[in-house]
Amino acid sequence: MPTADQTRSLTFDVLQDDFGPALDEVARLRLELFREFPYLYEGTAESEAEYLRTYALAPGALLVLARDGERVVGACTAVPLEHEVEELQAPFRAAGLDPAQVLYIGEALLETEYQSRGLGGELLDRAEAQAAALNLPLIAAAMVQRPADHPLMPAGWRSPRKFVERRGYVMRPELDTTLTWQEVGEAQPSPKPMRFWVLERGRGSAV
Repeated sequence: MPTADQTRSLTFDVLQDDFGPALDEVARLRLELFREFPYLYEGTAESEAEYLRTYALAPGALLVLARDGERVVGACTAVPLEHEVEELQAPFRAAGLDPAQVLYIGEALLETEYQSRGLGGELLDRAEAQAAALNLPLIAAAMVQRPADHPLMPAGWRSPRKFVERRGYVMRPELDTTLTWQEVGEAQPSPKPMRFWVLERGRGSAV
């Protein structure tokens, strides 16, 4: 496990337009960390390449990497919601909100031994700043919803809900949607319930 001094020595790269091989690092982290509860994601290199193509092609997309020396140990992605899949855009339009005015945080990932050290906040600080750069008033993040008695929930697991709410994000159940992926143990992909938390820029920690 890294010491406090080691985590203070981490560096952060903020990339736009040309992500290059950095997307491979995001794919690696997604395949590793999203396989765990609550996402239980059974991903493949092919599905990751398709998903991350959004960030490679979308105007305004941003990638933040956390490095310990040369090794990438964390990543956060952000993109204007209008460039994301229809399942994520549709509930905003139904609520009278323009996806072109929303910065969507795709994921904020840290290798397990680097979690609970304040580094997730540092990743999000840099990603949320993109909303100010693009003059977008809203920032949104979505989380999969699991029952409290889910059989695969590890003992002591903590939802990231309190973390994002401390940053000013507000739960918005009226924006509920579904995303489809293959879960560990599933024979086929199936829809999973997703809930949004939304931050109004200037009311939380966003720059």
